[in-house]
This record gives sequence, structure tokens and C-alpha cells, in this order.
Amino acid sequence: MSIEKIVKEILKEIEGNSGNLIVIGSDHGGFEYKEFLKSYLEELGYSVFDCGCFSKESVDYPDFAYKTGIEFFDKGAKFGIFIDGAGIGSAIVLNKIKGIRAAHCSNTFEAYNARAHNNANFLTLGSRVIGTELMKLIVEKFLTTEFEGGRHLKRVNKIIEIDNANR
Repeated sequence: MSIEKIVKEILKEIEGNSGNLIVIGSDHGGFEYKEFLKSYLEELGYSVFDCGCFSKESVDYPDFAYKTGIEFFDKGAKFGIFIDGAGIGSAIVLNKIKGIRAAHCSNTFEAYNARAHNNANFLTLGSRVIGTELMKLIVEKFLTTEFEGGRHLKRVNKIIEIDNANR
């Protein structure tokens, strides 16, 4: 282990997550992408909490998407990411959890828009829709784009009001 990596680990322990924790989960269809993405996220300096699944054995995505959504709040994560075959089913499940604004993204423009305009806090991806290199670009765009606020804040607040009124 390099000195740089040791220093990073020590600082991580001292500072805690410092708002850089990402919870990640998948079903069996997204398992390999999840494993690939965990390493990439750590290279970018994020702490990663893996919510499963832990193999390519068939599982039901709603169970793991829900678990990942709950852990998002329990762990105080900055963002959440879930990967299944298409990324759509998990987005539906996650958006049933109060306080989550999950966006399914298949390109970098959608990832930018999800963060800049909608202040999405969860990204869902489809392993059968995109390759790993595009996934890296989408994830990086999602994680580095700041919410613009302004006229978008009013709209996000309306989303929050709807969420609060129906829970």
C-alpha cells in the first residue's frame, strides 16, 4: 500500500464520511456492474457501503432496492446508486421511500439534469442498457453536478410537498 493510500485511509477514519458516503446495491443482473463500480467510486475518493446482493444468484430487485434506500438514510449517505437489468424497476421502488428522489439515467445529460434541476439523491442504472465505461461517465456526472437551486428549488419543493402529503 502506498503512503498516499495509507494517509487517505487515516484521514478517512479521522474525518468519518465527511459527506462522501455512497450506498450501493444491485440485483443479480447488476451484480457485476456493482462490483466494478465500487472500486471506481473508491478510486474517486468516496466511501462505499454495499447493501447487496452479493452474487449472481437470482434475487428480487424490490427487496434490495428497498434495503439500499433504507440504508441511505440509516448511514447518512450523500448519494445512493442501484443497478438492475434496466434501472427502471429499482427507480420505481426507491421513489416509494419518503425523501428519495431517484433518477434512472442512461446518459450524462440525464445525470446532469437529475442533479442540477431535480436535486436527485439516488441514481439507478441498467446493466443491460449501458456499458461500464458509459456507466463511469454517468456516475461521475451525477456525483459532481451541484443542484442549481433558483427556479428549480421551487419545483423540487413541490415534489417534496407531494411526497409529504402522500406518506
